[in-house]
Amino acid sequence: MDLDALRYGNFHQLGEAITDWQTMAKNLKDLATDADKNLKGKAHKANWAGKNATVTREFVDKTVHEFTDAHTQADTVAKILSDTRGELIGYRTQVNDAIERGVKKNLTVLNTGDGAFVVTRTTRPDWASDPSGEDDGTSQADANALRDEIQRILDKAAESDSTAAKVLRLIVDQAKYGFSGADYEDRDSAAKAVAEADAMAKILAKNPHDVTNTELATLNANLAKYKNDPLFAEEFAERVGPKKLLTFYAGIADPYQAGYDPDRGKQAKQLQKNLGTTIGRATLSDSDKMESWEKQMIKLGPDQLGIDDASNPTGYAVMSNLMRFGDYDDQFLNDYGDKLLAYDKQVNGEGINLWVNNANQGDLNYWGYKNDRGRDPVTGFLEALGHNPDASSQFFAQPDGTGDTVDKSSEVNEHLKYLTKERVWMSDVTLEGKDGYVAGRDSLGHALESATTGYAYDASADAIKAGGEHRTAATAGVMEEVAYLYGSEDGPKMLHDQPELADSLGKMAGAYIDDIDYSLSGVGEHQLDDGTFPAKYQGRADFTNEGAINFLSVLGQDETSHRSVTVAQHLYTLSALDAYPPTSEANINHAHDALATGAQARGILDNSRVEQAETTYKGDAEEANKSLGRSADWIKLGAGVVVGGGIAAIPLPGSTAAALVVAPLAADTVGEAVNTFIGQEIDKGVDGAENDPTVKAQMTSSDFYKKGINDLGGAYDSYIQGDSKTEHITRNQNWDQDINSAYYGTGSQENDYRGRAPYKD
Repeated sequence: MDLDALRYGNFHQLGEAITDWQTMAKNLKDLATDADKNLKGKAHKANWAGKNATVTREFVDKTVHEFTDAHTQADTVAKILSDTRGELIGYRTQVNDAIERGVKKNLTVLNTGDGAFVVTRTTRPDWASDPSGEDDGTSQADANALRDEIQRILDKAAESDSTAAKVLRLIVDQAKYGFSGADYEDRDSAAKAVAEADAMAKILAKNPHDVTNTELATLNANLAKYKNDPLFAEEFAERVGPKKLLTFYAGIADPYQAGYDPDRGKQAKQLQKNLGTTIGRATLSDSDKMESWEKQMIKLGPDQLGIDDASNPTGYAVMSNLMRFGDYDDQFLNDYGDKLLAYDKQVNGEGINLWVNNANQGDLNYWGYKNDRGRDPVTGFLEALGHNPDASSQFFAQPDGTGDTVDKSSEVNEHLKYLTKERVWMSDVTLEGKDGYVAGRDSLGHALESATTGYAYDASADAIKAGGEHRTAATAGVMEEVAYLYGSEDGPKMLHDQPELADSLGKMAGAYIDDIDYSLSGVGEHQLDDGTFPAKYQGRADFTNEGAINFLSVLGQDETSHRSVTVAQHLYTLSALDAYPPTSEANINHAHDALATGAQARGILDNSRVEQAETTYKGDAEEANKSLGRSADWIKLGAGVVVGGGIAAIPLPGSTAAALVVAPLAADTVGEAVNTFIGQEIDKGVDGAENDPTVKAQMTSSDFYKKGINDLGGAYDSYIQGDSKTEHITRNQNWDQDINSAYYGTGSQENDYRGRAPYKD
């Protein structure tokens, strides 16, 4: 900082600029509010068709978001400028005060140019002739002290000025087009984030073997503290660099380094999560430096890192384990995944697996380690997609030119075909893990869940309740592909050979149960009932009548997927009865159609479950009955349902607390039928048998069907109960026959000729 620049700088002009920024921020806030209420509100209420229903609405949403980011950026710039101006004026006052004190001591401060200055002692002619030989008493030490004081002030002013300039550039560079959402209250908070990033980067500059547990704890604490800070993340990533990031984590995570020190292992586990989250945040920046960083990281992918740790892993092996955590840039994930799968195709299935083999002891995953050592980089990448729904829906998007629905292999995404039908998957479990379990296929299911539902696969019930509908034409496009693949002739074998996917497939089908019912509602492809089953989002999934039957018939074969789809179907039917109370002829007709179509879907699922149990257990009636008993146990799921905004979050048993079916409801508000299901008592007979590990609930196929039709009958009763007029109407319209016919006719008879046959070894 130049002395004269600080003393004589025109801070009035800077003040005027700050006023302009503050005014702009206020105006942008008004515009952002108006855009959200009016522009976005009207766009979502508009009854658009065709491309307007998807492209235009999406454009409007992005535009509204830009207004919000524009306000945030303007407000942040105004705050940083104002804070910096206040600091510089304060430093100017300190410098002038110091100079004034010097004058009183006959010390002169002179600016010598180029940012330098000198402090000299002032002399008077009469001092030389003073008989006492004394002067004013000022020493060179006083001059040096004043010089040092002024220099300290100038250094602080320079730091204030330079860090303000740096953080402002970082904020602006966060978004190449549009505006950054980075939000800071003042210069100090932004500058501190950058400084902490630099300090943490110095730890990673060390040999990982020389890093102490204390340093690791400090690193983890700061990464966790600043995990959502955009400036910290970008500065940290750039300072460390792609290769050093990979080699450092591999050195820390190497089990032969951490295995002998439990605390080291705990720190390594947290480091995996914290590094992944921080780097993910950094990739959200659009700066030229981060774009270059991302390209370097992808380029490192297939090459070994040239280190002694973790079996000298490839860049893919390390980065894929870090990206299991965090929100990543969609384009980066897609570019990374394209290159990873292209390379994987070259080496997959050729003799010894490149990733999972006895020579590779690079166990780089600390989360779920027993069943997933982290040696297969495709697994970690798919976990990343599971937490990044937009990236996932792009990665598995239908090819360009696909028609209204997917009805041939050429209309299925190549990545999806490779991962579901072509790739050779290897189990990566430890000796303590589940024998034969393939974590990669489970992660594929997670990626497809996020791609189809619009939510991270492990989103919480509260997040789903608050978030509401996230499905779009893009997510529906992926769902059509999934239904085509698993509803195909190969579907039963695919589901049987990929048991880790069963829960995810059931959750996906549950998330689209309204569109599945819509596809079942007509006569073939004609007269589909969009009155009873209106689209909950633009660009709804089209499965075709045959496609919906095939898909349900395959999912019904597995206990897990049958359970998820059944509870979603039951809940959706009940919500339809709430949505169409018997207050008008139109409502009563809609309620009838909802019950009949729900009965048809339930019949397909139940018949498929019975046939598969009989086929699987081949005459072992006791085991077949136990299997059916477990399938009938889905009713217990209702007790934990959370609803809100037209969405239900249904917990799955035997999974983590976050394993939820995100199921649509027919109405935004919950009525008596849904509330009754959610609040009902768990059947004591089933519950007791389930708690006894040796005697599972047993059920013959006859009992299984009886339970199915009774569930439908209970729903029917709830609609007409206490309303004699409605009961009279429904009896005259033969609702009982229609429901029975839909359940038994399509379910247990016609399915001998429609849908997919049970899987046979």
